Amino acid sequence: MAESAATGTATNQSSTGSTESAKSSAVALTDASKKVAPAGERGKTSIADQVVAKIAGIATREINGVYDVGGTTERMVGKVREVIPGTGTSTTQGINVEVGERQAAVDVSIVADYGVAIHQLAAAIRRNVITSIEQMTGLEVTEVNVTVHDIHFGDDDDDSSSAPRVQ
Repeated sequence: MAESAATGTATNQSSTGSTESAKSSAVALTDASKKVAPAGERGKTSIADQVVAKIAGIATREINGVYDVGGTTERMVGKVREVIPGTGTSTTQGINVEVGERQAAVDVSIVADYGVAIHQLAAAIRRNVITSIEQMTGLEVTEVNVTVHDIHFGDDDDDSSSAPRVQ
């Protein structure tokens, strides 16, 4: 409707002899009648829970002092997955997320290396997970809960390969 009004204005003014001013008036009316919607109103973006969980899992593994991610059962299943051809380590192992339209909450389960200050480790995990998720998805992270299931001693791996103590 506004375009027809703009065209009518242009026709009336061009008949009076001011063609250039009529064109600029028509353009001005046409531009004013078109309202450009902000980018956020032109569609909807949905981010799957799995995506946020992968980001959180990778961010957790980046922190020094995290030996493994997941509780006992999850880690056992992860070890089995590593042996089966065609499968690999799950980046979401030990990570649970709830994702809403604008916010996310994350639960992380880890095994810490022995000697690491657990409260500092948990703070570093929180910082890295929050930063990674917020930068990559634009979601606000409301909380990151860290559960330490176990502590790994460096010599735990050596015991399994050494000779038995009793013959």
